[in-house]
Amino acid sequence: MSQKKIFLVFVAISTVSLLLHHGGHLSWTMGAFHIGCPALRSHPAPGLKPKHTNVVFLKTHKTASSTMQNLLFRFAERHNLTAALPVQACSNQFCYPRSFTSHFVHPHTLPPNIIASHMRFNKAELQRLMPNDTIYITILREPGSMFESLISYYNQYCQSFKRVPNGSLEAFLEEPWKYYQPDEKDSMYARNTLTFDLGGDKDRPAKDEAYARGFVAEVDRVFSLVMIAEYFDESLVLLRHLLSWDLDDILYVKLNMRTPSSKRSLTPGLPSKIRAWNSLDARLYDHFNASLWRQLSVLGLACVAREVQLLRRAQESLMRSCFGGRMPLLRSAAQIKNKDLRPWQPSEKVDIVGYDFPVNLSHGFSSQAQELCIKLIMPEVQYTQVLLRSQSLRYSRSYQLRSQQQTHPQVQRSQPPPAAAGPASGTRSTSTSKPAAGTQGEIT
Repeated sequence: MSQKKIFLVFVAISTVSLLLHHGGHLSWTMGAFHIGCPALRSHPAPGLKPKHTNVVFLKTHKTASSTMQNLLFRFAERHNLTAALPVQACSNQFCYPRSFTSHFVHPHTLPPNIIASHMRFNKAELQRLMPNDTIYITILREPGSMFESLISYYNQYCQSFKRVPNGSLEAFLEEPWKYYQPDEKDSMYARNTLTFDLGGDKDRPAKDEAYARGFVAEVDRVFSLVMIAEYFDESLVLLRHLLSWDLDDILYVKLNMRTPSSKRSLTPGLPSKIRAWNSLDARLYDHFNASLWRQLSVLGLACVAREVQLLRRAQESLMRSCFGGRMPLLRSAAQIKNKDLRPWQPSEKVDIVGYDFPVNLSHGFSSQAQELCIKLIMPEVQYTQVLLRSQSLRYSRSYQLRSQQQTHPQVQRSQPPPAAAGPASGTRSTSTSKPAAGTQGEIT
């Protein structure tokens, strides 16, 4: 029996066992595990390592990365951290598809703890910008479903897709070189998109075995965790252990989803054609999917299954508390009254759904609770704008304070001497940040 089948059996057994022994009520702060599985304890608690707060998340395309970005934005706000955001000329991405450089980072969001917006990966530039102890993570998706999503989402932007009659996936894969031109605008959406996002050569021939092996090995060296979209919750369990976070830190709601009518089922033979056309992406996925399950096995599949169940229970509880005791309904953008919650629509042919916050519930909520619930379901574009405003305000206040201290130095002298130096709560780690680069670096 494969590891995945064993894991699913553990999930089923775990659910029944936990319900029987806990009367249907779970607490993720208690040790609701079999002997041998670590109890979930929340910070602060004796023996727990401090939360790791310096993180680069390479946000790949059509991989559930918007959900992950929202999680990281909320973590940054909750812990008073700084999330690097793009300059206004780059919109909500770091001038993608250009290779990342620190010039693309808004000055009011420097120096950063967290990066989670779309970019084309540039290791050298990021290492100069981020602290030395930064942990790098990213996420991949099965090539077949991902390519179907790409051609659906970008059919009005990518010329390689626009040339195809009726946007037919079958027609494109039958003769891809008839439609695909590697050097034109937005061609990265039409071939090996994951490889391109990671800084690689999307058009390297499949027969170049040495390049493929070397590229996968380099990604493995740089990224401490490569999540898999099909096993999102299991990936979050690994993330929580890697960063020493609490279960509350990894709660999420699925964002940026298409309606079923916007999706196409893959006919027999298409998945193999997609893998052949996106051979580098397929190689990445196969390698890191296997790597993910090796890491889960080290934690113990039974322990992972129970933690996944606790995560899902906690998420359901949070969602019900936000939406008046029931789970929220997905709505089309036209049905969402609050414009701050309307997801961006790529074209008339694709319907991206979101959530609306019930107006009648807002009266019974504290402003803090209401803000948490709204940001939990806030789309990427709006959240980026909200976060930039709040961080710019914090930057301005800090700048004014520094100016006053320089103008009136006697105020500082009248204060008692400071205590011994130590890390400030809710700020950057003690690692020294490398200076931001002034020129564009090389692609990995």
